[in-house]
Amino acid sequence: MRRVGGFAAVLVLAGVLIAVWWTGRPAPTVGAQAVRALQSASPPTPASAPFGAPAVPTVAATVPTPQPVTAPRTLTLPSLGVTAAVEPTGVDERGEFAVPPSVDVVGWYRLGPGLDEPTGSVVLGGHVDSATDGPGAFRRLAELEPGDEALVTGQDGGERRYRVVAREQRPKQDLDLAPYFARDGAPRLTLFTCGGDFDSGARSYSDNVIVTAVPV
Repeated sequence: MRRVGGFAAVLVLAGVLIAVWWTGRPAPTVGAQAVRALQSASPPTPASAPFGAPAVPTVAATVPTPQPVTAPRTLTLPSLGVTAAVEPTGVDERGEFAVPPSVDVVGWYRLGPGLDEPTGSVVLGGHVDSATDGPGAFRRLAELEPGDEALVTGQDGGERRYRVVAREQRPKQDLDLAPYFARDGAPRLTLFTCGGDFDSGARSYSDNVIVTAVPV
């Protein structure tokens, strides 16, 4: 009877330890409401013209030359000890974001906004790992917490600081990525990689890990 009682006590203790471990795990998604607010934010409304002023210019004006897009070149995540080169990329033959083949390099979606644009999402995507090359630059992306910093250096040599406001883990199936790649809404930085369970048959992870940060 003592042995049975001791075994039961061990089971109870194990259950308590598992419960503590489970409740201590960080939530996979935090700050989702902040992301939706950024995505739906309207650009600043121009100030109204003074009473009596013409509604449109009445003299000839020179149309300003479009400014070149500033591409990101380096991403640093200080809290994770990660620094990675950034390369411009587009879409693959399936119409999906083309992540650079090297697990150490992060891709910038060059068909979207560049740095310093007044609206839209600057999207950087990277590998979580590779069966042949091991852990990727974004292997610890799911560890970022609201308040953490992201530093992006542009092709002009200037460094931009961002503050993480949200981390989401969403199933890939039926996930609408359009809001994360949008050119409208508040200016923001979007980092994404794979997460969740790995399907060995499909050779793919079940989820996307998406981190959203705002300019500081």
